[in-house]
Amino acid sequence: MKLIGYTRVSKENKNGLGVSLDEQANWIYSEANRRSAELELVSEGDGVSGRKMSNRPVLLETLRRLDKGEADGLIVKKLDRLARNVADFLTILERSRKGKWALIIGDLDIDTSTPLGEAMATVGATFAQLERARISERTKDALAHKKKQGIKLGRPAKLTPEVIGEIVRLRGEGKTLQAIADTLNARGVENAHKGARWYPSTIRYTLERVS
Repeated sequence: MKLIGYTRVSKENKNGLGVSLDEQANWIYSEANRRSAELELVSEGDGVSGRKMSNRPVLLETLRRLDKGEADGLIVKKLDRLARNVADFLTILERSRKGKWALIIGDLDIDTSTPLGEAMATVGATFAQLERARISERTKDALAHKKKQGIKLGRPAKLTPEVIGEIVRLRGEGKTLQAIADTLNARGVENAHKGARWYPSTIRYTLERVS
């Protein structure tokens, strides 16, 4: 069995928050080894937006090769490395069906070589897009409310939605404020003041603005 592993870090997430190229590659190599599969790793690189498939030539070429039968499947660590909206994902899913190649997605524990995996892939893509939309909507609503109250928007307004979303996700997993700050510092993620470190108070302030 031959798999093609695909990695990408978006231009909206230059820090590679939680999905650096190395992190993605390490997981893909480990999973391919677990499956005793031959692996070819390809990468779109850093700073490549996932909003439009047409802007990702490496992915388009990879899909063409899969359709031609040059590999048995495509493997990615996270769904959003492959597609950022349901329409694009369903397009890729349909190509995998027609081309009879598997789609393996790590964060959703999905392998479309099985009927159950294929069904879960469709459902998972829908909920992943819904969650991203909810985080973005909560962030925008909170900032708009503060602005209407005449409150000067501070540091969190300068943070990218992905950084804010990651803080919300880590807190939702039960991480302490200190643990979240340590995680962001270890990853080299910049806060609103470039070069400044994260502290529990910074995390709390950010969360309060999107609660």
